[in-house]
Amino acid sequence: MISSLGKGVFLVAAPALRDPNFRQTVVLLCEHGPEGALGVVVNRPTAMLVSEALPQVPVLEGQHHVLFSGGPVQPNHVLVLFRLSETPTDTHHVFDGVYLGGDMGVLERLLTIPTGTEAFRAYVGYSGWGPGQLEQEMKTGAWITLPADPTIVFEKEPALIW
Repeated sequence: MISSLGKGVFLVAAPALRDPNFRQTVVLLCEHGPEGALGVVVNRPTAMLVSEALPQVPVLEGQHHVLFSGGPVQPNHVLVLFRLSETPTDTHHVFDGVYLGGDMGVLERLLTIPTGTEAFRAYVGYSGWGPGQLEQEMKTGAWITLPADPTIVFEKEPALIW
């Protein structure tokens, strides 16, 4: 259903989707509009830690947060998804208290003053589609859409998501 595309939607790869970049993936759609779409794969952890990808963030030192592969576009760029109780600056609201981006101050605060409900996931690279590209993939049955759920993004075992 093309009408269900928008921020805060999961794109679940259909079993027939053979593209190795997206086979058996679930993508959180973070932006969608006439210019195209952007999302992050939520079920592809890497062997790398966030502290290795962001050595300029001292509070990450000694932390064991796994870095996720967000997709094939800009594979050296790190994006951070936050689940927060307040709206941070320099972020894009995705859905239900989930934000993309932000300065590293948000991440530092989250790690130094943790709360039970706030969380983050860091992604290297992202998934991107040009104008009309995702809509065309939807017409071919490559993706199934579902409402996104913060629990799945931040708490569920990645291997169990697809």
